[in-house]
Order: sequence, then C-alpha cells, then structure tokens
Amino acid sequence: MPNVVLIGAPIDSGQRRPGCLMGPAALRVAGIAQAIRDLGHGLEDWGDLALGDLAAVACENPAVHSLAETLGWTEALADKTDDALSAGSLPIILGGDHSLALGSVAGAAAHAARQGRTLFLLWLDAHSDFHTPMTTTSGNLHGTPVAYIAGRSGFDAFPPFPAPIPAERICLYGIRSVDPAEHAALLRHDIAINDMRVLDERGIVAPLREFLETVRAAGGMLHVSLDVDFLDPSIAPAVGTTVPGGTTFREAHLVMELLHESGLVTSLDLVELNPFLDERGRTARLMVDLVASLMGRKVFDRPTRGYA
Repeated sequence: MPNVVLIGAPIDSGQRRPGCLMGPAALRVAGIAQAIRDLGHGLEDWGDLALGDLAAVACENPAVHSLAETLGWTEALADKTDDALSAGSLPIILGGDHSLALGSVAGAAAHAARQGRTLFLLWLDAHSDFHTPMTTTSGNLHGTPVAYIAGRSGFDAFPPFPAPIPAERICLYGIRSVDPAEHAALLRHDIAINDMRVLDERGIVAPLREFLETVRAAGGMLHVSLDVDFLDPSIAPAVGTTVPGGTTFREAHLVMELLHESGLVTSLDLVELNPFLDERGRTARLMVDLVASLMGRKVFDRPTRGYA
C-alpha cells in the first residue's frame, strides 16, 4: 500500500472567479484523509502551501493577470511534489485552480528524470488547457498547463519545464470545450484527444486501457490531473467552468477503478473545486469518493448516504 501525502494548494490566481482557494479545506472536511486511511494506506497531511516573496515579472500579453502569484505557486508546488515523490509517497495535490498543475507536474517530471523513468500525463478535464501565456485571450493561466508540460514556447517567465512530455505520452480524456487556437496547436503536436465524442463511440474503457498499456509497457510513472469539470455539472456543480455533457457518476468511478487496478498512478491533482458554488458539500464528497475508488474502494463497498 503506498503512503499518501496530502498537499494543499489554495490557489485562485489562475482564473478570475474567487472560491477555489477554499478547495483544500472542503476536501479535508469531506473526509479525504479518513477515506484513504480506511483503505489501509498510510497518510500524512503536509498542510497548505503558502506563497513567499514574489518576483517582479511581466508578460507581453496584456490580458495575462496574476503572473507573479502563478509563478510563485508553480515553484512551490514543483518543490513539494518532488519532495513527496522522493520520499516514496504518492502526493495528492488538493486544489485550487488548475494552474497548480504547472507546478505539480513539473515536480513529478523532475523526479522522474532523476530516476531515469518516463512520465505520462492523464488529463481528466472538459478543457485541453493548451493555451500559452501568449495565446490566451482570457488571461487565465489555468488554461495553460498542458502547453507548458508539452514544451510549447511562450513560457519565458516560467522556469524551463524539466523534461517536457511528448505528445504520445499525454492523454486528454473527457475533453469537450477547446478553443480553435488550442485545437490547431493540439493537431500540430499530435496529442491524443479522447473527447466525449470518442468516449460515446468507443466507450469509457477502451481508450483508457490503451493508454494505460502504453504506460505499463514503458515502465512509466503516471500523473493524473482530475478537474471537477470532467464530471457532468448535474452531479458536480461546484466549478466555475461548467460544460454540459461530462462523465456520469458511474463512468467517473469506473475510470478511477481502472486506474487503481493498473497500479500505475504515482501522483494526483484534484482541481477547480469551488465550495462557494457547491450544494451542501455535494461535489467535495463526490471528489473524495472518486479518490477512494482510485485508492481501492470497490463498487460494492459504497456507503448508503442520506442528505436530509
């Protein structure tokens, strides 16, 4: 059983709608630590990260906002994720908006490179997040992590990404909202886009199993980044970027169960949970339930819940 480390990332700077900074607290209140312990895993909670002194930075794109804060979080999360992996643990990053993956995946990549291992990325999200700071029109840097991870240009203000992940090692899964500029760039990079049309036609299981077999064949490490909007907003309303047509309760749990059975996941992000938009903790509890499935809870082990 892997030892799990919880790392809180109370980040709001990657987008403009406040509330994601409360995500780590909501996940803790929803019982994430106890759910993991109940499955027999060791667990440490390293608390929430905090920003130190921020460097003065600028971006040629005037739309970009909160660049200094995002850079600060990126560096802090890269170090802390690397520390957890170096200690032999499985870090779970409690977000916080999706800009946190700029740092968490960088930390995983640095660790993998030192170990001589290959890092793969599974991006469970409604969005491809393939803009760069130079192409974003919203200026929201939570829409840029995959581009940074894949080694796209335009990230001059950021530390060089350690060992960028090539297209064949990135799986975008559940995608259903991609800007035209992002789509054109994705096609140039030949990244596999398992959008909801693909999942409707092929089913949830086949594309994921194919990707996991690629990871297994390479003896790779696997970072999973789970955005609340991967789920349909009818079951997970606590997100500021709702897109209809997401995965159902059972589809999402099946994904987590397959990931558990693979034994390949080495680090995990939980992102974009905005408790201010939730309904009595409904989304936070669902995210905790999904983590439990990833950590080994079986479908017949689920508790019956009352919401009165």
